[in-house]
Amino acid sequence: MKTKPTVARWTGQQTIRILIIILLVLANAFLGKQVTWLLTPVQQFFSIVGLPIILAGVLYYLMNPLVDWLERRFHIRRTWTIIGLFVLILGLIVWGIVALIPIIRTQTLGIINDWPTYWHNASNELNHWLNDPKLSVFRDQLDQWNTDASKLLSGKVTKYLTGTVSSITSVVSTVTTVVIGLITMPFILFYLLKDGHQLPKYLAKFIPTKGRTSFLQVLTEINSQVSNYIRGQLTVAFFVAVMFAIGYGIIGLKFALTLGIAAGILNLIPYLGSFLAMVPSVVIALVISPWMLIKVLIVFVIEQTIEGRVISPLVLGSSLAIHPVTILIVLLVSGKIFGLMGVIFGIPGYAILKVLVTHLFAWYQAQSGLYEEEGAVDDG
Repeated sequence: MKTKPTVARWTGQQTIRILIIILLVLANAFLGKQVTWLLTPVQQFFSIVGLPIILAGVLYYLMNPLVDWLERRFHIRRTWTIIGLFVLILGLIVWGIVALIPIIRTQTLGIINDWPTYWHNASNELNHWLNDPKLSVFRDQLDQWNTDASKLLSGKVTKYLTGTVSSITSVVSTVTTVVIGLITMPFILFYLLKDGHQLPKYLAKFIPTKGRTSFLQVLTEINSQVSNYIRGQLTVAFFVAVMFAIGYGIIGLKFALTLGIAAGILNLIPYLGSFLAMVPSVVIALVISPWMLIKVLIVFVIEQTIEGRVISPLVLGSSLAIHPVTILIVLLVSGKIFGLMGVIFGIPGYAILKVLVTHLFAWYQAQSGLYEEEGAVDDG
């Protein structure tokens, strides 16, 4: 016996309910804008503790898998494992300060001091190439681009120099915040590594009993998304820095180590970082010789091939399942709203928001009954 399928219909009550929710969201946004002064203490609090928490969180996702593995494999107490890793990291930092920092400092100062000369010579070299009658069509465009770039650069320098005296207090405050953050970060990291795995269960105690399972599932998915992204991006950035530094060293490009490290750091910006890192390398190579420019481009092609075909698929895979166009849009929007921090943390923030929205929508589907299959038939 077949019964007539029950089809959920959109009722006036459901429409009113959704309109009320939308009005409440808009009202909260409006009220929040009117009482921003209430959020000032909160903003100041997070401006102080935000940096150490973010740094500790990033290092937690890097170190926690190793701590878990050592604890399981060698049955070492978690506290002693963490202390041992801290000692190892401290040794690496000391080695870096002694061996690498002087080289990086010298090369960075060299790039900064010689950059105007490099830029001027690179522009002259391009003008010389474009003086060829066959390429005369590009000459006016290059001159306009060079003029605009020079005006923009000089305007920025003038603006910062003008505001230097008035912003000394801000600079001192920023330096103080950074120093405090670096001092407190190891303590936050220690307790995160020691007790972080118990945090979800502790937070679940504040959730009603019926919602604890879903709450823990959401936290697990968020943790997986963020950990995969952070570990993957930092691992890829490390290999990018190594590949560029070695490649530039082989071809004999000046400032190879610093340019390689800069490329690795900029690679934290998805899709755009490597191309941004190429700008100083191309300018310096263009001044040295056309053959050096060709070698730099060859290094870039090899690095992009290895990164795109080998490293990124192995390290990142498709863990985030975010379309490249979506990533570019998120980068543009988050960079416009939050600046550099938005560019760096926009993608993991979007991944967290995606998990929350997905579960919220699944809950709404189950509660509303508007998404049931119309062809559902019960056999008697």
